[in-house]
Amino acid sequence: MASVGELLSGAAARLREAGSESARLDAEVLLADILVTERTRLVAHPETPVGDSIGQRFEAAVARRAAGEPVAYIRGIKEFYGLALATDDRALIPRPETERLVEAGREEIMDRLAAAARQRGLTPGIDTDLIRVADVGTGSGAVAVALAVELRRIGVIVGTDVTILATDDSSKALELARENAAGHAVAEGMRFVEADLLPPVLPDDGARLDIVLANLPYVRTDAIDGLPVAASFEPRSALDGGSDGLAVIRRLLGILPDVLAPDGVALLEIGADQGSAGPDVVAAELPGWLASVETDLAGLPRILRVAREPG
Repeated sequence: MASVGELLSGAAARLREAGSESARLDAEVLLADILVTERTRLVAHPETPVGDSIGQRFEAAVARRAAGEPVAYIRGIKEFYGLALATDDRALIPRPETERLVEAGREEIMDRLAAAARQRGLTPGIDTDLIRVADVGTGSGAVAVALAVELRRIGVIVGTDVTILATDDSSKALELARENAAGHAVAEGMRFVEADLLPPVLPDDGARLDIVLANLPYVRTDAIDGLPVAASFEPRSALDGGSDGLAVIRRLLGILPDVLAPDGVALLEIGADQGSAGPDVVAAELPGWLASVETDLAGLPRILRVAREPG
């Protein structure tokens, strides 16, 4: 019977030989997942014996990782914005940098709710509309679900104060998004619609959107083959942003005038190398509109903010 330390050492060596840049971490995460424990316990108690059946399951998981499959797909779970989300090859694996999009959406919603509260205070009896949000290209539902859970945490009622529309052109991805919403008990206040970007007629009799969030494909086509092998297991359509990486974003910009409320805003995730190209595309597609770029914690361009020029 092998010990935890022996299994980890052997697996790390195999994964390192297979080209993993995080071999030891991968091994620890996989074994901790199978043992339903924390990585720290494995590190603290390497002498712990491991039964043969567990060893066999671990060996199978290591073999999949050695072949390049992402750890998130092997585990079936990815941590995102403090949530454990179901993850598989129906959708792109949520990235840590996308958490900034959730934060930006939350900040925008809270600013609008605060403004509505002030308006009600200044004009008693006024009834302000709810805030309509869309997560375009939702994939696993990471952004929409994390936003809904966060709003619930701070006392905002999704479905009453805010509505969240999640769209994707993949029915399989939408299934995964629904599963994640149900798993975190927020599905009831959300809408899931299969559509190419957005449906021809928006919910609520076509009422325009206040906030559009989108983490659309933004990798240049010629750069995809150079990504880590793990990316080859993900849907290519969720990565491929065309020759300049902005083809899908450009299409969304083209429909914003028809779907965005007069004072609405679009918050679009972009690549770290698109800080200049993003606003340039907005200037070309939406003359007279405002475009700015917000950075992430590393100081890299991350969110392209798009809105009409105030009237």
